[in-house]
Amino acid sequence: MNVVLFEPEIPPNTGSVARLCAATGSPLHLIEPLGFKIDDKHLKRAGLDYWPHVDLRLHGSWRDFIDLHRGARLHYFSRKAAKSYVSARFREDDFLVFGPETRGLPQDLLDANEADSYVIPMMSPAVRSLNLANAVSIVLYESLRQLGKLQRCPADGNRD
Repeated sequence: MNVVLFEPEIPPNTGSVARLCAATGSPLHLIEPLGFKIDDKHLKRAGLDYWPHVDLRLHGSWRDFIDLHRGARLHYFSRKAAKSYVSARFREDDFLVFGPETRGLPQDLLDANEADSYVIPMMSPAVRSLNLANAVSIVLYESLRQLGKLQRCPADGNRD
């Protein structure tokens, strides 16, 4: 499963997502421009000492990313989508695409991919959106659950 952050803005969020990707063995694709430098201390701190275990792939633009992954299955996640993420059916090599924290994915991108766009439902109208790292966690673990990857815990095999 591939995690894609489209123009992420907040270093600690990206660091937390990187740590999640290291934990799950998921490649992390960052689409530039980034709202920070890749060596930002907050980014590094949030990822702790897991950065060597992150399969990090930088893309200079959305067009560069799309050209490199032509034909790939992409799922888009936005509070502006209509279908719940639990209705998505994931495959091993899918890409989970999340937008920048302050503005989300561009509307034209969502409009062009409406059939593959999903929302994480929220029960309270008082909450506008979830933290990016939390949203990625929810969707990534659902995709891994669907693929049967959560039945055993290789890293924690000897723990109760």
